[in-house]
Amino acid sequence: MRLVLLSAVITSLSLTTLALAAETTVAVPSFQEETASAGIDSIYAGDWQYMVGGGAASFDCNDDGFADLYLAGGENPATFYRNASTRGGALKFTKQASGLELDKVTGAYPIDIDGDGITDLAVLRVGENVLMRGLGACRFERANEAWNFNGGDFWNTAFAATFERGAVWPTLAFGTYVDRNEDTYPWGTCTENWLIRPVSDAAKKFAAPLPLKPSFCPLSIMFTDWNRSGTPSLRVSNDREYYKGGQEQMWKVEPGKKPELYTLAEGWKYLRIWGMGIASYDLDSDGYPEYFLTSMADNKLQSLAAVPKDGKPKPSYADIAFAKGVTAHRPYAGGDWHPSTAWHTQFEDVNNDGRVDLFIAKGNVAEMQDFAKKDPNNLLLQLADGKFTEVGDKAGIASMDVARGAALTDFNLDGLIDLVVVNRWKTAQLWRNVSKDAGNWVELKLQQTGANRDAIGAWVEVRCGDVTVRREITIGGGHAGGELGFRHFGLGEASTADVRVIWPDGAAGEWQSVQGGKIYLVKRDAKVAEWAAQ
Repeated sequence: MRLVLLSAVITSLSLTTLALAAETTVAVPSFQEETASAGIDSIYAGDWQYMVGGGAASFDCNDDGFADLYLAGGENPATFYRNASTRGGALKFTKQASGLELDKVTGAYPIDIDGDGITDLAVLRVGENVLMRGLGACRFERANEAWNFNGGDFWNTAFAATFERGAVWPTLAFGTYVDRNEDTYPWGTCTENWLIRPVSDAAKKFAAPLPLKPSFCPLSIMFTDWNRSGTPSLRVSNDREYYKGGQEQMWKVEPGKKPELYTLAEGWKYLRIWGMGIASYDLDSDGYPEYFLTSMADNKLQSLAAVPKDGKPKPSYADIAFAKGVTAHRPYAGGDWHPSTAWHTQFEDVNNDGRVDLFIAKGNVAEMQDFAKKDPNNLLLQLADGKFTEVGDKAGIASMDVARGAALTDFNLDGLIDLVVVNRWKTAQLWRNVSKDAGNWVELKLQQTGANRDAIGAWVEVRCGDVTVRREITIGGGHAGGELGFRHFGLGEASTADVRVIWPDGAAGEWQSVQGGKIYLVKRDAKVAEWAAQ
């Protein structure tokens, strides 16, 4: 009897091993670090007031198609790098005077605020936030006074933006951290988050800030149309004050109305984590976004608990992180088995197999003894069954430096997603994706006339055969930094795809065919056009 049982166990284990081997058959990307050769030498430095933040902003400010970089410096001046790479070549960046060389910068997000087709920048600081107006040719000027913008005087750690229905000027949200003036700093009371709307739907300047109370020290916020109603809500990932009721939040932000929190009665579930970053993507192709929330120790992956037949879901989410293999709660390399500390996170298809993958920046807050000090960044590839597998060490991005912000962008326009990570106290790191066995791809840039030229709030759909991939165009999330420019989609073995845009006002564009391996401009009410360098 014992022999029979042992044989059954061995057979079961063998079958399980074979099944796992089959599940994890995936093209592992290859990244090559090019920090020094590319000219990157920025360091995010400073004491306690810079223990959070350290963001990276990626955007094209000279209309050559290549994404430039702005890296927070903390107590050091922030650094702007013009992208001097050639298409498909090694990564090259050049420091250039831009007007963005501010001190006390914790992060930044690119956005075209005034609708002139030139990217502006919302710069977060320990002190006054500054809106920097783009002048073209990667030059910027302060616009707080011209735009009637109150930058406050807080420890600023999060940002998001949306264009409310009918408005010609964006609505901005700022998340703040603890009160820098308290005796218990840096462990003091959370300060107020702000919602800043235009003076009116037709005015091109900002009204006085509207406090969002209660506020619990968020490290990431995001406007997102979670229920596909056409009206984005504001998700807030909070880091503190659980003894005062602190929890994850979502605000209803309806045009012309005062913001209101979703409540338990409406389906919102009480969740307390050390909220640090947010990433969103429609992972299961049901038309609704999933949300990955970074924290200390285990991370969360939230999916709508149920979508009723009437198409009006409640804001009730189930945590599927364990089932999908993305808890990422301890280091997978380096020998330190204390809990991890996660910051910036982002979904991108890094091997172009048609399945979106997940990056997580990792790093101890400082010298916290109960958390890992050797805490490598995660790169989790999505498998055919929807689960994820860790390949950070195999891919070559398992740095042990203390990471904060990051950006995953195709910096040399070769169809492969590259990676920059901002580290605390050490030089930021830059990796070029040099994979040889990646799949096909397409990259798209949305454009519409008038306000909201970059179509923030739109949904992009890319269809290959029976599979449709959807992503929402947002400004916010991550940790202290964001991106604006071409949107990347892996196509796997497909040579063509169909694309469609659901524009911010809900109007659906026509399905149009595109060729793999190319970059396209998708203009509203026009045929897609292949992008060509100027």
